[in-house]
Amino acid sequence: MTGKMTSDIAIYYPLYSAVISMLTAQTLKIFYALHKYQNLKLKEVFTSGGMPSSHSAMVTGLTVAIGLKEGWSSSLFGICVVFSAIVLYDAAGVRQAVGEQAALLNQLIDNMVAKKGFQSKKITEILGHTPLEVVVGCLLGIIIAVVLYKLK
Repeated sequence: MTGKMTSDIAIYYPLYSAVISMLTAQTLKIFYALHKYQNLKLKEVFTSGGMPSSHSAMVTGLTVAIGLKEGWSSSLFGICVVFSAIVLYDAAGVRQAVGEQAALLNQLIDNMVAKKGFQSKKITEILGHTPLEVVVGCLLGIIIAVVLYKLK
């Protein structure tokens, strides 16, 4: 092994940026839930949706890290931008709509259970993110990518 530890960090910096951004967002969900609900909800770490968006933090952390490492005009950065745009759109658009549809289906199921004794299990409603959750996730990813870049 001829390289220094710092060279390994530099090589894997985009990966570290993405993973640390995602883990930080998931951890912050616990504290946000603690503040919002006034009790500790560890399940928040393992659920999709919520504040901040870990999907947004992860792809933004990766994209910014690639931009800083490879250059803002590199092909790899361009690929990351496209990938990130798809994930961000999915997190805030498609998955949010699916969550709203799940809430409506749960209301229909509740009505059927109340009227006819219909048996069914509830559908998960929190699947996507609000635009604010996505923006906060993006800001978190940017901050972590820049801080790690300065530290490497």
